[in-house]
Amino acid sequence: MFLKKRVLWSQAKINFSKNALLLFLFFQGIMSVQAQLTTAISLNDALKIAKENNKTIQKSHIEQRISEQEIAVTKDLRLPELNFNAMYSRLSDLTEYEGSFFSDKHTYTPQPGTVIYDAVTNFDMPIYAGNRINNAIKKSKEENEIAKIKVEKTQNDIQLQVTATFLAIYKMMELQKIISESIKEEQERLKEVKAFKTFGTVTKNEVLRSELQLSDRELNSLTNKKNIRIALQDLKTLLQLPEEAEITIDTTGLLEIAPLKDYDFYFKETLQNEEMRISSRKVDLKKTELKMIKGNYYPKVSFFGNYNLKYPDYMLFTLNRPYLYTIGQIGVEATYNLSGLYKNKAKVQVANLKVELQENDSELVKNEMVDKVFKNHTQYQEILDKLPVTDKALDLANENYRIVKVKYLNQLVLITEMVDADNALLQAKFNKISTRIDAAMKHYELLHTAGLLNK
Repeated sequence: MFLKKRVLWSQAKINFSKNALLLFLFFQGIMSVQAQLTTAISLNDALKIAKENNKTIQKSHIEQRISEQEIAVTKDLRLPELNFNAMYSRLSDLTEYEGSFFSDKHTYTPQPGTVIYDAVTNFDMPIYAGNRINNAIKKSKEENEIAKIKVEKTQNDIQLQVTATFLAIYKMMELQKIISESIKEEQERLKEVKAFKTFGTVTKNEVLRSELQLSDRELNSLTNKKNIRIALQDLKTLLQLPEEAEITIDTTGLLEIAPLKDYDFYFKETLQNEEMRISSRKVDLKKTELKMIKGNYYPKVSFFGNYNLKYPDYMLFTLNRPYLYTIGQIGVEATYNLSGLYKNKAKVQVANLKVELQENDSELVKNEMVDKVFKNHTQYQEILDKLPVTDKALDLANENYRIVKVKYLNQLVLITEMVDADNALLQAKFNKISTRIDAAMKHYELLHTAGLLNK
């Protein structure tokens, strides 16, 4: 009976172990499948994710918030300064020398004792400071405006970077399709060449040439696959996606050719883009800094007051009054820094030169933007003109390949002509899709230069 129970228990343990193993393998299979799931991301989705997650954009938002707080800090300069000071001390004996060279010395002990208590509260509120406070507030507001525009510029720059990475992946994926089709063609051709070699209609050199062509295609395929993986990793970094995430790109409707507007339209918009607005605001900022420095020529007028609690009454020291007393004062104080009359002159000259330098930089930015929009507009027009040419070139390459292939099968041409025709067809296929992707990218670059990427 005992033996029977042990057998039953052993069988139960075996069944339990089998079930546990099956459950483990089942869940491992589910996790493996989930880990291998690949998410397809469209360009619009990528741009939205980048706007929310990208660290460079987040940094620009933080800098903007800092500039907003700086406005509050400078506005606080208008508020009065309040101070409280308390003191406890002991006086030493007073030594008086009635003669010359420390002679005829007499020592006195301060009355009523050697202990001093002092508590003082005072305030100082600026009334006029050469308009420096108002200009400081104005400067912080101008810096905040520049920070806001920089947020726009950063977002547009990152969006263009995401778009460029996205389209580069698309181009490599299309190239991979073409290479894969070419590899299949080369494998079929190698079989044909080997069959011809069996019948003695071709030489071994043609077999080697065909094998070499296939090897070259396979190497190109390996290199391109690695480049796609690298570019996808770059895209994940831009979007701040988890390292374990597997993504691919959704290219639906990506190559719709946008119409090209007149150059004047893009030119006018470019003069109002982020870089032009930033350079203009920087000129205003330097002019405000110049006003702040010129404010040093003017006096500072402030309203002040203080209230004192003291012991003993040593203001009337000779009367020996050992009493706690209070005293206060209130009034207007004017301060004029006479040294500013000669020290501030050089500062004003430097500030004027900085204004002149910033105005010059603004003109340089304008020239750069004008050249850039002209270049992008011209290149986009050039690419649009190439589109029908690439279509025609592909038709010609297809026809040439068909003719040469028929001749090769009939042993009328050598393998070298077949390889040349195949390479020409491969290049024509890639040129067609590549030119369309380049057109899309150039359109985004043109919009970015004109400040229209988000409009």
